[in-house]
Amino acid sequence: MKRYTFIFLILICCLAYITSSIYCAPGFELNLLGNKLSSENLYAIHKDESIISRKFGISNHICSGVNIHFVKGHENELDMIAAAGFKFIRMDFHWDATERMKGNFTWTDYDELTTNLEKRGLHAIYILDYSNSLYEESVLSKDPITSKEQKATASPKKHESIAAFARWAAAAVEHYKNKNIIWEIWNEPNISFWKPTPDVEQYNALAIATCKAIKNTEPNAIIIGPGSAGIPFTFLEKFMASDILKYLDAVSVHPYRNLKPETTDINYNKLEGLIKRFAPSSKKIPIISSECGYSTSTNANGVSLETQAAYIVRMQLINLLNGVPISIWYDWKNDGIDLNEREHNFGTVLPDLKEKLAYKAIQTMNLQLKDFSIISRLITDNKNDYVLLFKNSKRIYKIVSWTIDEDHSITIDNKILKKTTLKAINGMGNSIKVNKVIKNKIVLNLYALPEYIEI
Repeated sequence: MKRYTFIFLILICCLAYITSSIYCAPGFELNLLGNKLSSENLYAIHKDESIISRKFGISNHICSGVNIHFVKGHENELDMIAAAGFKFIRMDFHWDATERMKGNFTWTDYDELTTNLEKRGLHAIYILDYSNSLYEESVLSKDPITSKEQKATASPKKHESIAAFARWAAAAVEHYKNKNIIWEIWNEPNISFWKPTPDVEQYNALAIATCKAIKNTEPNAIIIGPGSAGIPFTFLEKFMASDILKYLDAVSVHPYRNLKPETTDINYNKLEGLIKRFAPSSKKIPIISSECGYSTSTNANGVSLETQAAYIVRMQLINLLNGVPISIWYDWKNDGIDLNEREHNFGTVLPDLKEKLAYKAIQTMNLQLKDFSIISRLITDNKNDYVLLFKNSKRIYKIVSWTIDEDHSITIDNKILKKTTLKAINGMGNSIKVNKVIKNKIVLNLYALPEYIEI
């Protein structure tokens, strides 16, 4: 009898351990915000543990970055970028600046940047761009920002220039072989960054030749593309139909919009379907948002400083919810001082490095969600309310909540704790008095800027 009792006790203990420590798929996190979070009250989360963890960081963790426009110096700015919790910078890796004589490559400036990034635990997405007058002639084309006609070097289309670009790219990858760099082929080739005019077939020829040269040199190199302006499905379909996905590790897009970040859901779903259609059956290819932002210009297309602060955080969270492992904000710093000029006002800081609200908001998010994995989105009565559940390895749970409607309150179940007060941080990093806890229910105050509650 004692023997059976002992076995029974062991089974009970094992069951208790499994129940307490299991990391369940979305929809089956036990005893947290109810007896069981079934698929009926959770939104599903896209997950691909192997591909994301191996190449783009820890799966389901926030991984944010910023675009920069410098190579040498600016170490004080890199200090601020690291202090904000960013993990990546994205920067042009200019062909014409590193091959000034045919076949002679000079990496000195980028060596300095790469070293400065490593010192701060930052990683790089280097954009292999643009053309080189050693191989292509000058043409008349539109400036991609101003739309004014100007002379510029044609993008690589000759056999010699395509081969030279691919050779240069492979040499760069070889030089930085052990630096964990992500290489992106070109920037926004679907608009006039491809000269004289966008041509998907020309870009495909360059991209495939470059991928082959890189993979022959370094099979484990991480390559993404095309870094398209927006999510242009016609362009992307022709791009993927070229068999480029045999070589790419992710599809990169720039989902700019005048709408709220939450509107990307439908675009990501459609793009995911397109990738599955053309990708090799054995290969999982994620989407990366390698550039996106909102300008605080005072013209009709700008948003307020407060709205930019809310959007920089919500963009990261929505992308994570859609399985996007890396999200790069454009821009690190305002590019000018004209408050009415759209291109001058995308930054998280001003030209003199004075922080905008967006800097504090993204710093708060990165700090609050450091080492936390997203588990699920709770379904609420209003689809415009967002309540995301996160957990870390110490089994600490956090709720991140906001609304795209007017400010209001909602009530959710809480059966994990019996506390009457909870720890809460607002979107600017300040402690706030929590929301009431009444009979195992939490009252959440929802605002445009997400807040963080440890439960």
